Amino acid sequence: MLRFTARASVLSVVLFLILVCFGGCGPKVREQAARDLKKEAQAQPTQRATERPQQQEAEPTAAAQSETTAGESMNFEDIHFEFDRSNLNMTARQVLNRIAFIMFDHPELSILIEGHCDERGSNEYNLALGERRAEAAKDYLIDMGIEPHRIRTISYGEERPLALGHNEAAWAVNRRAHFAIIDK
Repeated sequence: MLRFTARASVLSVVLFLILVCFGGCGPKVREQAARDLKKEAQAQPTQRATERPQQQEAEPTAAAQSETTAGESMNFEDIHFEFDRSNLNMTARQVLNRIAFIMFDHPELSILIEGHCDERGSNEYNLALGERRAEAAKDYLIDMGIEPHRIRTISYGEERPLALGHNEAAWAVNRRAHFAIIDK
């Protein structure tokens, strides 16, 4: 059953990308989406025609949990970055695709993207890096078709760590962009 639900979630992401990206995104995002779709299609076995996709229940992860105006719970997973980088890897783009899908379904939602860093580097450098990380996520969502006025960014640099350790495992957790639902 778990394998079937994973396939259903991949199918929903693929369908979303086809509907949204190929219909209204810029060429750069369309090219990346096409590459992502090809990789996912190669990684997943094909679904038999007799199987019906089921809606997968969203599980809370290291995510922001907020209430929408309709009162339903929304969970946005954090995205993570490599050391001293602000570029989005494939996993981050998949998370952002899910966030865009939710935002398309809920046009009343606005989000705040918080950029975070690990403790290495000066305060000034980490604030700038956190801002680049938040802006990278924002730019991707805008390229997906989310209106810019629905997205705000802020950088906390190294000031709000999730993990308090002084090792690579803790630093990897802290290099992130966090998403919170806000009032417009």
